[in-house]
Formats: sequence, structure tokens, C-alpha cells
Amino acid sequence: MDSLAPAFAHVTEWVFDLDNTLYPASADLFSQIDSRMTQWIADYLNVDRDEAFRVQKALYREHGTTLRGLIERHNVDADDFLAFVHDIDYSPLTPDLALGKAIEALPGRRFIFTNGDRPHAERTARALGILDHFDDIFDIVAADMAPKPGQAPYDAFLAAHGVHPRKAAMFEDMARNLTVPKALGMVTVLVEAPQQPKFKQDWENEKGGEIDFVTSDLRAFLTQLAAAL
Repeated sequence: MDSLAPAFAHVTEWVFDLDNTLYPASADLFSQIDSRMTQWIADYLNVDRDEAFRVQKALYREHGTTLRGLIERHNVDADDFLAFVHDIDYSPLTPDLALGKAIEALPGRRFIFTNGDRPHAERTARALGILDHFDDIFDIVAADMAPKPGQAPYDAFLAAHGVHPRKAAMFEDMARNLTVPKALGMVTVLVEAPQQPKFKQDWENEKGGEIDFVTSDLRAFLTQLAAAL
């Protein structure tokens, strides 16, 4: 890992996606959210779950998030949707003291940048015991409901916090969400699950030239990197 230190020596802004990045996909937390999105759509559109699932994934692929598609296609109440889909059981998450120590050791500021909402991010990070190690959370509401991987939320995040992209590193579990950060000059790290989670679609794994580093163990990666810096 010492050989990686030069790539991060200039970094003073550390930006982390939330779901399946700060906790492993094996916790299966997002499958609960995925299921509740299906149920919300089934109830809202008065269709069965199979049709709701088809709509959900089509909107997600076309609009970046299911919520964005629902807003544009059906003018839904975003607050109602977010509250419903994030009403989940967080007990699969347990405090990760080693991860917290590694994040705390990173020089500079640390942010969570998520397509979810702030309450969900706070509950998740609190369950992991790492909430206090972050300077702020930039959520889908702060992004005016514009999701990653589009350019707009990245621009809004950088402006809101005065982050210079060439001094930043971005950690994500989805390659497509690293395309804009890479183009902006960030160091990009893909946090890849050893096995594809059941809620992910095959097209979500497509990779291009947006990735500088890949890890399947964020805790180990950050621990070794922090020690080297």
C-alpha cells in the first residue's frame, strides 16, 4: 500500500458514497430499501409487485434513481417516498471501530455523498459508529433531487462545501458514479463486493476508464492508506 500513497498524498477532501460502500453489501441492507421501493410503487400505481419491480428498475436506469423517475413521470411527493423506503431494520449493521479509526486518520475533511436522504445516512453511519468522523452529509435533498451519476449533484456538492476536485478522492460501489469524479480530477476508488448483490442489475457493473483503484475491503484499504500517508 505504500506504493499507493503518492496517488493520495495531495488529497485533503475524502468523499464517500453510503450504501454498500461504507458498509459491505453482504449486510444486505439495501435489499430492504429495494423491496420497499417496489412496494411503494405497487401501492402508488395500483399494480402487482412484478409490474412495480419492472417500473422501478426502468425508472432507475433511465433517470439515475427510481425517485427521480417518479418525480418526472408521476410528480410524486419525494418526502413521502424517502420516508417509506428508508423505514428499514438497521440491526444488520454493527459498530466498525477499525473503519472509524481509519476514516478519522485521513488528513483533511470527510464527507458522505449519497443518493439517499440525510436521516438514512445518519442512522446508517451511527449504527456503524462512524457518524462523528464526518464533517457533513450531502444527500439527495441537498442535490435538489438530482442524483448521481449526473453532473449536477457533483457540481452542487463541490460548490456547497468549497471542495476542489483535484484535492479530492471519491469512494463508490458503482463504477458509473465515478465517471464524473474522474473527469473532474478526483482520485477514484471502486468498492466492489466479492459477489454481486442480488438487488444489482448486470448493467450496473459495467466499467470504463473511471476507476483508479479497486478494493473489496474498504476497512483494510483505508487502514493501510492512512498508515502510509
